[in-house]
Amino acid sequence: MSAQSERNEGPDLTQGVAAEAIREGQILEGQVDGETVILARKGEEIFAVSGTCTHYSGPLAKGLVVGETVRCPWHHACFSLRTGEALGAPAFDPIQCWNIEQRDGKVFITGKAGKAPVPVTTAEAAAHPESIVIIGGGAAGFAAAEMLRRHNYAGKLTVLSSDDDAPYDRPNLSKDFLAGEAPAEWIPLRSKRFYEKRDIDLQLGATVERIDPAARTVTLADGTSLPFERLLIATGAEPVRLPIPGADGDNVFTLRSWADSRAIIERAQASKVAVVIGASFIGLETAAALRTRGLEVHVVAPEALPLEKVLGPELGKFIRALHEDKGVTFHLENTVESIGKDAVRLKDGTELKADLVVTGVGVKPRISLARDAGLAIGSGIKVDAFLESSVQGIFAAGDLAEWQSGPDAEPRRVEHWVVAERQGQVAALNMLGAKQPFTDTPFFWSAHYDTSIRYVGYAKGWDSVEVDGDIKAGDAALRYKVKGRTAAVATLGRDLEALRAGEELKNA
Repeated sequence: MSAQSERNEGPDLTQGVAAEAIREGQILEGQVDGETVILARKGEEIFAVSGTCTHYSGPLAKGLVVGETVRCPWHHACFSLRTGEALGAPAFDPIQCWNIEQRDGKVFITGKAGKAPVPVTTAEAAAHPESIVIIGGGAAGFAAAEMLRRHNYAGKLTVLSSDDDAPYDRPNLSKDFLAGEAPAEWIPLRSKRFYEKRDIDLQLGATVERIDPAARTVTLADGTSLPFERLLIATGAEPVRLPIPGADGDNVFTLRSWADSRAIIERAQASKVAVVIGASFIGLETAAALRTRGLEVHVVAPEALPLEKVLGPELGKFIRALHEDKGVTFHLENTVESIGKDAVRLKDGTELKADLVVTGVGVKPRISLARDAGLAIGSGIKVDAFLESSVQGIFAAGDLAEWQSGPDAEPRRVEHWVVAERQGQVAALNMLGAKQPFTDTPFFWSAHYDTSIRYVGYAKGWDSVEVDGDIKAGDAALRYKVKGRTAAVATLGRDLEALRAGEELKNA
């Protein structure tokens, strides 16, 4: 993804713009020596920062200003207008701040500002724990480790990952990378040098066998015992395996890890026909990627419409039509009974040729370590507003964390990338004594060919769906109502509206 085509718009800010043209809550876009710069106002103060998101180069000029922050319209990364710091994932690198000068009723850019120091958390640095262990090298685990070091945590920091690859950009595995449109260099979140420079002991292929809350130790499969003063469990979720004949065949794959994505690509190169089992987000994104590679693709799912349970019938019909226009064949209200070496058999007796089979029928949280350690368990590991478990000093974040957004709210566990990253960031600050509640509105995006869906909020069910705009034209917002209240919003082609909805739901 790139915002290059949208850059270099607006006036040359070194020549000045009228101060009155910079209005509260709005963004004024300009450029300095070919670089996009945006101006925003908070009261009498005016800020100037880079107009390009450091995540996927999204155009911040089309984003949303909230207080002293700016939010990216693509994946909702949040930056400080005052310091440039990336306050909210999926961005981790800061944006450039620029110096300004006001004279004669105009605002001039005078050059780049120096990097502002990141403040230490509210707790005294001397009171920081001597050792922190993070179990899991996914979204939450990486984000926590990065935030700990960013906020000057100087103690021993160990990340234990069962994966053989260093933390990577998992959403891309079913999107551009699987489609062959993103190089492998895009996938790692950071280089090996990043962990070395920050003294993060990243242990790959590390299997944790036991957590002992009383002794404050973590024991690995090889017998190694690691002490901790604070612990973050961020082991995520694992794919559900189908209990049908042939599900363990050499032509059958799940898609969760980078290794999984590479294996599917290798098989796809020698395949002509693929069957995707499950019309989940992962299943449909995989179907789109394999069609992009030129394979014949069939999707088998028990639902009447793809994603109807999550997005409703209106978007379900749109998504089905979108995939069918690209050549995907759906076998809905049907299931797979068995998988052979070169075909799958459906419940209705249909046989589909299949050189490659990908199952995307959901995931389940990895909570056995926490359960065996005596932590309170619901649909996942139960945590409080600060993401701390029932055992003091042990936190949980990501796909396995069950939390409540308020005292009267329904407990929720959300399996979304940005939620996991932001929970990891908040958990990190709280392990340092910040006492910061997790209040972010859940958000995810899903890409289907050239169409992206943005979803904010949380709605396991709804009483009605209000549609504004034209879904077929890719210009619409859908509001999912529960007892007259908007619980979630999905948008097509309305990125700014999705950002605003996230703020509305956060404050609801």
